[in-house]
Amino acid sequence: MADSMLPAMTKHDLPTPALLLDLDRFESNLRKMAAHLRERGLGFRPHAKTHKCLEVARAQIAAGACGICTAKLSEAEVFAAGGIRGLLITTAIIGRQKIERALRLAAAAPDTIFVVDDDNNAQELSDAAQAGKLDLNIAIDLYVGNRTGVAPGGPAVDLAQKLAKLPRLHFQGLQAYVGYASHTAPFAKRCEVSREAVSKAIETRRLLERAGFAVPIVSGGSTGTYNIDSEIQGITEMQPGSFIFMDVEYSRIGGRDGETYSDFSRALTVVATVVSRPEPHKAIVDAGIKSFSTDKGLLPECRSVGGVVYAFAGDEHGRLDLSQAERDVKLGDRLEFVVPHCDPTVNLYDQIHGLRGEKVEAVWKIAARGMSQ
Repeated sequence: MADSMLPAMTKHDLPTPALLLDLDRFESNLRKMAAHLRERGLGFRPHAKTHKCLEVARAQIAAGACGICTAKLSEAEVFAAGGIRGLLITTAIIGRQKIERALRLAAAAPDTIFVVDDDNNAQELSDAAQAGKLDLNIAIDLYVGNRTGVAPGGPAVDLAQKLAKLPRLHFQGLQAYVGYASHTAPFAKRCEVSREAVSKAIETRRLLERAGFAVPIVSGGSTGTYNIDSEIQGITEMQPGSFIFMDVEYSRIGGRDGETYSDFSRALTVVATVVSRPEPHKAIVDAGIKSFSTDKGLLPECRSVGGVVYAFAGDEHGRLDLSQAERDVKLGDRLEFVVPHCDPTVNLYDQIHGLRGEKVEAVWKIAARGMSQ
């Protein structure tokens, strides 16, 4: 909803549970990451799987991003329809139906980059592109992050050589996302893990260049490793995602100077209402499994009242232990909780309510919610 169309509302007027974004913290996080990468001459292509929101993507591009990453083709389709360009889809496009959709996307947003890690998949993309008389930008996905990709070194060079023979495919470089490094703790161990993995990508780039390939893009990095990978010569752009919101999980990975990771502010919360006080030291809120991610085994942290401990109490409810609470909690109180894991929590909501202080300044649709194909 456009700001000019919003009625005069504060966060106290919102029905609960509701997803809240502190705009001052969000904007500060965005400025910090953008400045960090700009000062090092690196491209900034943040990952939109975190927010799935056109307004957030536009803010990132306004801050200097060259585009955005999406995890899935369906996300990219939403962002392209919203006018966002510079898309890098970080998952390979497999199967006839998705390849057909990829061609339609490429026609609408020609600078979109697709990844491959298999020569048969590359052949299918080439055949479809020839039939459709379209060109496709291709990056090789490297297996440096314990998920997808072709092995670094010789296998990646072999794949590049096969790509070079396929019509309508244009090699753009490498994707080298080291997912498991992002949450490695403590910081010193995270440095070791990320540098070891990224070094394989840098060596692969050297091998490709010796074989005569231009490698304009080496894309990787994450919120947890932004200040590690950005110091490695040979990386050209970073694709952090969670830095704009932050969550309980990230706070526990440790930073350069201590056990708490505090490089970016925790800007995303869920507000819930106390709907029952069944026992002297217990309260029930209206936000449960359907309101917070549960994938990491972590619990929401109460920001409003110190000492309150949250536990899940079913789909719709959360149970609060008040035995150590700093103040009393009453029926009808509205409490804010830092989310356990921001990406899947965002995917549970239709809207983000942007706050400036207590005023609701913006309501943004989570346009790519549920887009997982």
